[in-house]
Order: sequence, then C-alpha cells, then structure tokens
Amino acid sequence: MSRPFKPAVVTANALLEGDAIWLTSQDTWTRDMAEAELITDQTRADAQLALAAAQVNDVVGVYLAEAAASDAGPTPTHFRETFRTRGPSNYEHGKQVNL
Repeated sequence: MSRPFKPAVVTANALLEGDAIWLTSQDTWTRDMAEAELITDQTRADAQLALAAAQVNDVVGVYLAEAAASDAGPTPTHFRETFRTRGPSNYEHGKQVNL
C-alpha cells in the first residue's frame, strides 16, 4: 500500500545563483516560498515535477517538499525547508540580513 500524498511544493535551486526557488501555479519560479503552488494531489505533483525537471538550463535538484497551507501561502513543515527559505548560510547577506 502506498503512502498517502501530503501537500507539497516543487522546489529546486537556481542553476546560476544557487538560490532556493519554488514553482508557482503559473509555472514560473519564485524565491519566496509563500508564492509557490501548494499541490494537494499526486497527479498534479507528478506533472509539475516533470515540468520542473525538464528545465535543465535553469534549475538543479528538483524535488517535492512537504508544506502546509497558511494565510500567507505555503509554509515549510520540515526544518530543512525552513532553513532553505532563509538563503545561504555561509555569511549574513541577502535574505538573512533582515532576520
């Protein structure tokens, strides 16, 4: 028996900059997870993963990350994804400056 599908977002890293990015419902990439499409069924997840994985000139490391719905948009349910929303961790710059 397969595991039930949990809500998720498609995520990857931007190939040139390395930033964590998320796929929107308009099939574009965003650097703000709250703007990502929250996928609630396996069929849509498979289609969006295939779409994202085909963009080899733009992204690397495409996968589904479990997420929860909130008033502000999808939010991470795992520490790793929370960490990725904060940007690079090697020194304070970019998104981390405002934390």
